[in-house]
Amino acid sequence: MLLSHLRAISKATFTKPLSLSSSSMASTEETLRKTLADKLSAVELQGNTVRSLKASSAPKPDIDAAVQALNALKLEKTSIEKSLQSLLSASDSREAFRQSVVNTLERRLFYIPSFKIYRGVAGLYDYGPPGCAVKSNVLSFWRQHFVLEENMLEVDCPCVTPEIVLKASGHVEKFTDLMVKDEKTGTCYRADHLLKDYCNEKLQKDLTLSSDKAAELKHVLAMLDDFSSQELGAKIKEYGITAPETKNPLSDPYPFNLMFQTSIGPSGLASGFMRPETAQGIFVNFKDLYYYNGNKLPFAAAQIGQAFRNEISPRQGLLRVREFTLAEIEHFVDPEDKSHPKYAEVADLEFFMFPREEQMSGQSAKRLRLGEAVSKGIVNNETLGYFIGRVYLFLTHLGIDKDRLRFRQHLANEMAHYAADCWDAEIECSYGWIECVGIADRSAYDLRAHSEKSGVALVAHEKFSEPKEVEKLVITPIKKELGLAFKGNQKKVVEALEAMNEKEALDLKAALESKGEVEFEVCTLGKTVTINKNMVTVHKEIRKEHQRVFTPSVIEPSFGIGRIIYCLFEHAFYTRASKAGDEQLNVFRFPALVAPIKCTVFPLVQNQKYEEVAKLISKSLTAAGISHKIDITGTSIGKRYARTDELGVPFAVTVDSTTSVTIRERDSKDQVRVDVENAASVIREVSEGQRTWEDVWATFPHHSSTAADE
Repeated sequence: MLLSHLRAISKATFTKPLSLSSSSMASTEETLRKTLADKLSAVELQGNTVRSLKASSAPKPDIDAAVQALNALKLEKTSIEKSLQSLLSASDSREAFRQSVVNTLERRLFYIPSFKIYRGVAGLYDYGPPGCAVKSNVLSFWRQHFVLEENMLEVDCPCVTPEIVLKASGHVEKFTDLMVKDEKTGTCYRADHLLKDYCNEKLQKDLTLSSDKAAELKHVLAMLDDFSSQELGAKIKEYGITAPETKNPLSDPYPFNLMFQTSIGPSGLASGFMRPETAQGIFVNFKDLYYYNGNKLPFAAAQIGQAFRNEISPRQGLLRVREFTLAEIEHFVDPEDKSHPKYAEVADLEFFMFPREEQMSGQSAKRLRLGEAVSKGIVNNETLGYFIGRVYLFLTHLGIDKDRLRFRQHLANEMAHYAADCWDAEIECSYGWIECVGIADRSAYDLRAHSEKSGVALVAHEKFSEPKEVEKLVITPIKKELGLAFKGNQKKVVEALEAMNEKEALDLKAALESKGEVEFEVCTLGKTVTINKNMVTVHKEIRKEHQRVFTPSVIEPSFGIGRIIYCLFEHAFYTRASKAGDEQLNVFRFPALVAPIKCTVFPLVQNQKYEEVAKLISKSLTAAGISHKIDITGTSIGKRYARTDELGVPFAVTVDSTTSVTIRERDSKDQVRVDVENAASVIREVSEGQRTWEDVWATFPHHSSTAADE
């Protein structure tokens, strides 16, 4: 999307940034590159013709005609170059817009770099007073929209996590990014970021790039997340990419684990990590939560908390940081029944969806009705669809522009082997499309992994009305033989054997029958042991069962709160001309729901009686729980309005008499007159969504003041 830094804002009317779909931009760029390549060839050919005519002493009219044709071709080439440059310069306007937003956010203390007086630390930020208020309001609405609405069980787990938990989840082994080092200085860089920057730089600034080369670079960008370390290293060498600051050669890419490691206790013997996500705390508590919920499915558990990732080269402000807030939901459901009782409430929602088929065929996101996507199998099941719909409503109620929000389905190469389906809520900002919420059907992977590692069965039960005959796989460890072989470790080996799933047990049986013994990994021992055929039996038998025991599947919506807030900042920001037209005034059009301050109270002039009325209204607003700011400085009312508009305050109460006051709405700058005793209740009702500004405008007398437009 092409973001216009200076937008024409008329009263109560806001122009959106210019928009081109990614597919139309790509096709236009490809056409221009091909046309430019053809024109360059034509210029070269015509230049050779002119030189040939001059060398052969051709008649002057022939030479003049050839020169004229050459000049015309050069003009056409220049025109095409300008068109291509204009198309590619979208990044410049995006950066200018972003800088304007970030400057305003830092100046008004929404957020600032942490430890600023010590020159800061990359990837760490502090939220100032208005930033804290916005974040608090977003999280409060998240709790209302999800935890309260869905009767979720909220938990709060430690940030420090024992190593064994994260070994079971796979984070110790696989939570890595590929890193390269400057071979002379040792400076570290994230390998895929260097390749991405190179490709984007060439695509945006190299006008001589052929359409084929441009297509190749775009393909590299599309496949970047799927590159192995060898493929990534090969591309870095092929393109001659060096260290950005020194231009020194780079090492081959190698994996770097992103978790912060620590030790638990003074001995240093118990290893742990700062959690990279909040989800594991919910999974390990499943058994107790299931019991708390009356041993019934489905149910959901939720957690808001800090997570930590030791990013190699953090950048992009709040979008990629080393400590951040996550809000995660784990909805546990019977894998044989993923319907949802409230699915019909969201089935008719229509919004931009980007299924994998459209991505693979080079198309763009399109508006789809959620019910249609579920019924056609584009979205795997009703529960996943329900949460996609609820996430859409959450983001748009916060103030995210629905035209710059899409739900992108993971490609096959992005999904973990155990996942049934995954979608990302992506929000477009000046950095491009940013993944802000992941909604995944993770199957039963997490609970099974922790069951195997801990030896505790994390399962649910379905009682039958009548006993059923079922074929069951029976794993019987021979404890006597295991005791002789493993002595004190017998219990852990037995638990590991009993925790095998059906496929693992049948594979073990086949190996024992063919070889007589097999190497078997016991996670709780952290090593592989030798099991022979005398130590365990595996067979199937028909049993009468009174209940079905199964491992629940989990649907996981995971929210990056900082990313959502940053995108909200950009979507809410605009500028409008001052009354005199000599400057552009910054405005954040936050909905009252998330605005850091709901209302300001101003005496029009410094007057003891007006100040007393202002304090009375402030007291009433405090009693009503409405955040507000009272300003009794002698600054002009126009400047005070501008200051609060820049903070995103939606309403301002101006005291200009002892009996009535005016209430001003930020974006339209319209004002109504309200009795003093009614002012606080009107602000409360409109701030809490009990009535709209349109209703207020239609109910109370209108007030006109030139000061409001200053």
